[in-house]
Amino acid sequence: MKAPRRTKLDDLCRKMLEKNADTISIRNPKIAMKKLKVIVAAALKLSNAQGFQAMSLRELSKESGVSMGGLYAYFDSKTTLLHMILSTVTITVKETLGTPPPEVTSDPVTHLKWLIDTHIRMTEEMLPWFTFSFMEAKNFPARERRMAIDSEELTEQYFADVCRVASDQGLFRPNVPAILPALIKPLLQDWYVKRTKYRRRNITVEVFSDTVQDFVIRACLPSQAAPVPPVSFSL
Repeated sequence: MKAPRRTKLDDLCRKMLEKNADTISIRNPKIAMKKLKVIVAAALKLSNAQGFQAMSLRELSKESGVSMGGLYAYFDSKTTLLHMILSTVTITVKETLGTPPPEVTSDPVTHLKWLIDTHIRMTEEMLPWFTFSFMEAKNFPARERRMAIDSEELTEQYFADVCRVASDQGLFRPNVPAILPALIKPLLQDWYVKRTKYRRRNITVEVFSDTVQDFVIRACLPSQAAPVPPVSFSL
């Protein structure tokens, strides 16, 4: 019998189980994974539809099909669940953006383009997670709001480090603004925050990524980069 294909949700929930092994009371990993995937998927669905603060554990129990007692086997409160989700997002950002392949690190311009493309594709795979983290951050408790801010600043730091190397090597034009890394982040966030806009215009993740890379590189290099395929500007 063919083994079931591992999904991104499998990988994320496995990280969540590993990080929170001391607080999750379910010791059978297969059972723990099966229920945790259902719980997290339901929590993100409810939160992205009505807001995390508005979601009750009773609603989560009904949506997930896991009893209230079953939920408490994984976390003792809604805030703990929130912390688990945000921690998993941060771990994934570090693992994904912080470990570039050796072939891109020797050239900061290639590295910058890789960061843009990798970030966009990461958020494509984790759309509900990043939408949740961004849209709900203002309503988080202070500690969890700080976690969301730190995760965003971590991403910006990866871009800042590469831009600094490119500038030091004379690959960027002299007057590239120092706030460039802070300006790149909103471009990347637009992909998951305003997905409907791009879906309506039939913009694929490939076209979006190529366009953002080209836009950023053109703003930095003395000479223009090769153009990307044209897209329609009609609404």
